[in-house]
Amino acid sequence: MKSLFNTEAYEEILSRINQLSKSSERQWGKMEVGQMLHHCQFPLKIALGRYDMGKPSPLLKFMSQFFKKSLYNDQPWRQGLPTAKGLKVVEPKNFTEEKNVLIGLVNDFHKEKDKKEWDPHPAFGSFTSEQWGQMQYKHLDHHLRQFGV
Repeated sequence: MKSLFNTEAYEEILSRINQLSKSSERQWGKMEVGQMLHHCQFPLKIALGRYDMGKPSPLLKFMSQFFKKSLYNDQPWRQGLPTAKGLKVVEPKNFTEEKNVLIGLVNDFHKEKDKKEWDPHPAFGSFTSEQWGQMQYKHLDHHLRQFGV
């Protein structure tokens, strides 16, 4: 599984983000490209300790354990998966601003490649450094494929 901590995968993700334009069309889902760029910031901010998604409900915390491994395994996510309530983006977003913020977060996350100790994810619990890198790559890959890049 590719990881955002791997230089080749990191550069691939940046290249794909840079292939997006304001007119990029989604292949599935409801988000426009600017909204998708904003949505993709949440998991990176959570990992970097820059976003508090709040305490998940006991039901969400319980259910999350059943699909935790799917966050970092080799199987691509299927199209149209539901988005957690606190991570949905419904308001219009500025493409250029969101793209720049996302690129900055990808860069900041990649710089943490040698970090050994990570705070647990609020909903999914503890991840290894390797799993954090894989999960971030997989989420970005999913949404970049959503927009054909």
